[in-house]
Amino acid sequence: MTQNKELKQLIFKSIIISTLSIISHSAFAQVFGGEQNPLSVKWRQINASGFKIIFPSEFEKEAQRIANTLGYIYPHVGGSLGRQKTTIPLILQNRGVIANGFVQLAPKKSEFYTTPPQQFDSQDWLNNLAVHELRHVAQYDKLTGGKAYPFPEYVYFAWFGVSIPLWFFEGDAVTIETALTNAGRGRQPSWIMPYRTSLLEDKKFSYSKSSFGSEKDITPGYYQLGYLMASNIRKEFGKNIFDSLLTDIRKRPVRLYPFSNSLKKFTKMGTKKWYNHTTEILKKEWTSQSEKSPTENYPALNSESKFATNYFLPVKIKDGRILTLKQSKAETAHFAIIDSTKNETKLLRIGYQEQPWFSYANGVIVWDEIRYDPRYRQRSYSVICSYNLKTGKQKKLTTRSRIFSPSISADGKKIVAVKIDLSNKCNLIELDAETGATLTTIPNPENLILQTPSYNPTANLITYISVSEKGKAIWVTDKEEKTEQLIKETQQQISRPIYINRGIAFNAHYNGIDNIYNIDTVSKKITALSASKYGAFNPTQADSTAAIVFNNYELTGYQISEMPLSPKPIGRNNFVYFDGAVQKQENTGSVFNNIPDSTYISKPYHALTNLFNVHSIIPNIENEYRGGLQLNSDNLLNTFSFFTGVDYYRDLNKFEYNAGFTLKSFYPIIRATYRNRPRRIFYNAKSGILQGDWRENNIQLQASVPISLNALNDTYSFSFNALTSYTKRYDPVNLPKTFINKLVFPMEYNFTFNHSTAQAPRDIAPKWAQIFRISYMHQPFDDNLSGKLFAFEGFLYFPGLLKNHSFLANFNYQNTSGIRKYDQEINTVYGYSNIKAKSILRNTLLFNYRFPIVFPDAEIGPLAYIRNLRAGMFCHYENIGSDTNLAEPKTFGFELRSSMNLLRYQPIFDVGARYVFVNKVYNQNPILELILNYSF
Repeated sequence: MTQNKELKQLIFKSIIISTLSIISHSAFAQVFGGEQNPLSVKWRQINASGFKIIFPSEFEKEAQRIANTLGYIYPHVGGSLGRQKTTIPLILQNRGVIANGFVQLAPKKSEFYTTPPQQFDSQDWLNNLAVHELRHVAQYDKLTGGKAYPFPEYVYFAWFGVSIPLWFFEGDAVTIETALTNAGRGRQPSWIMPYRTSLLEDKKFSYSKSSFGSEKDITPGYYQLGYLMASNIRKEFGKNIFDSLLTDIRKRPVRLYPFSNSLKKFTKMGTKKWYNHTTEILKKEWTSQSEKSPTENYPALNSESKFATNYFLPVKIKDGRILTLKQSKAETAHFAIIDSTKNETKLLRIGYQEQPWFSYANGVIVWDEIRYDPRYRQRSYSVICSYNLKTGKQKKLTTRSRIFSPSISADGKKIVAVKIDLSNKCNLIELDAETGATLTTIPNPENLILQTPSYNPTANLITYISVSEKGKAIWVTDKEEKTEQLIKETQQQISRPIYINRGIAFNAHYNGIDNIYNIDTVSKKITALSASKYGAFNPTQADSTAAIVFNNYELTGYQISEMPLSPKPIGRNNFVYFDGAVQKQENTGSVFNNIPDSTYISKPYHALTNLFNVHSIIPNIENEYRGGLQLNSDNLLNTFSFFTGVDYYRDLNKFEYNAGFTLKSFYPIIRATYRNRPRRIFYNAKSGILQGDWRENNIQLQASVPISLNALNDTYSFSFNALTSYTKRYDPVNLPKTFINKLVFPMEYNFTFNHSTAQAPRDIAPKWAQIFRISYMHQPFDDNLSGKLFAFEGFLYFPGLLKNHSFLANFNYQNTSGIRKYDQEINTVYGYSNIKAKSILRNTLLFNYRFPIVFPDAEIGPLAYIRNLRAGMFCHYENIGSDTNLAEPKTFGFELRSSMNLLRYQPIFDVGARYVFVNKVYNQNPILELILNYSF
């Protein structure tokens, strides 16, 4: 199907059935992971307390711990919502290196991505996931009544999306993870730092901007917004307010803004008023905190930016210039060097990192970045890369590895890093900085989670952080005989220790604000090195006499500053803790204090015998003439999907019966669809135009092999598809004698190559991208239907004249014959369907230039939140060389578009209009096309 056909269909569905289309499987595939693990994974399962825990065999020990944990803590996690028991499958995903977790419906399940990140809360990672995600389970059970039948999960999920803002789901979960443990994000100053900074800098954001984000400013985010609003609502209206709120929403589901209206019913204020009320409280509390906390001013060493820009992990190199990892709303992550006049030189764009990280010494940069398995994208790797400033040579030092936070020795010869295996066994390792070979593996007998190691100047000592349920600690090891704990387990958000002079500098929040501290390795005395108003991070020192270069957080992001090595008292902790009332209401202490230690029966989990998992009956509306019901099944491992349904054709007064499956276990993805459907045709006869009807059995088969590779800033994708079908027609009524009663395996082949670079939030399209697609269709098994189609499409993306502008040159060619003579498989000029054709379509040459105009972040009451305004110009040719030439395009014109959130709902709508001028030889008036699209 061509892009124009897809766009037309999408526009139509958005106008007519926008609510129903949101519940489609393809829509939710964008929200939750739909990827697969390799076939080599051997799965097992434990059934305990209503939880079906499915896990890879090497994760048995941790799965047993989770089985003990979930049933024990769930009554506490769900208590304030009136939920004491639940039934849900939990998948423990250990093949990936990106830490995450979610709960979903359709099918109902939770997934924990078990590899711990290198910077998170001061508690065990799996415990952190459990308490947060179980709160989502309780929320969903409260809204659905915990019922699994009659398969309404897609409908429930769609209803959640239009009924309840994301900030409530996530904010309520963060209040519980904080109140029921000794940790939680509500105790982290850095987590709410952007919100605090914007309020103390008198930067007022609308409710919509705080909730939906911005392509210009750093906004609080719906997690942070939700936590602060939810904790405030609980403080003022008690423990059971959200139980009452969700019960009312479930009882009265069909109304506009059900969450805000129910909130108003119980508290006399809707969401907007609660946002304003909470903002007033926050500003008052944070202003008082600021007045109590002595601070120092640190001028920025980087140039001023008009929009959100971060200069992470600054370090001075030998000539006095500063090396940094820069990332902004307008630019993807890249290394840059800043001189004394604040001029910047770009070095190298890098790939996705879970958190910004690099280390520099002796002219060499090392960092980690994420690489995905080419086919099974549940499997990912953290590889170590290096870049030599002198030679400009970049190398990948490790392959298919799970190694994190590399730190290079002062002589540039060794690297220390964290390695985590598939059982979550964690070790420090040393690598050869030239070859990537493993030199040493340092024992970790207690299997503590380890983070962010670094060498001392002579590389004979290593400092690092450990994390457990007791908290975070700082250690020093000589790698062989002696390991010493410098700072005992604490709930301080300790991060990134680094040797400076006789001590170790690190981040913590002893005074209630993230700042840089120093511990003397001999006396163990802790002193403060910085006194930032909002947060100071990532210290480095070029030599023992140099000033400390560090990140100072300001309104536009992480800036670069420097300060002398001048120790001072750590000061009083003035942190404002907003979850205190919720903690008193819950009154549990840490729910992880007395976890049982039972051993559960573990047995193999066979994917083949668990293919079917029916979860939803949904309405399926194709257009104004056709609609029906569809039964959906998706297995828990995302390897098999099945549907069956019935559609009613209103214009024919007949039914279609259909079924199909998608098998994603193997390298090729296999799809098959069966339809028994009515058909109608109008044809010319001697007596005039006649109508003919019949039914047909149609079977469609498709095999596709999608391959995707990523390295640094580039992604390369290859896809091969083969499609065929068999159609048998029967019950003919009033059809001509020449009517063909079967179509025997017409064949279609597609090959696509795609290379693109990563996009920044403000980019209209990739700065550089190339897409080539070849299609071929023919009927090799049917002598009665001759005809072929060959098509080629090429897309070339280039940077525009200014930042974030995009120019696209798209050439398309097709050659058709026989029954496919009038087929259209390639992109057409804008306005194509409204212009009478002069000849058969052979080729098109399409030029498009698009650019952003403004990012207003404008809230129009509850109606819309305008994120941006964009424009474009186009010049399109058809059958160039015969119908048109470069001086006379077939169509040309301009378009205006805007991305917005409508009615305070999460999907982003792309709304616009296009004005198409037509070459005068077609005698055609200008065409106005309206544009409506959406995404998540």
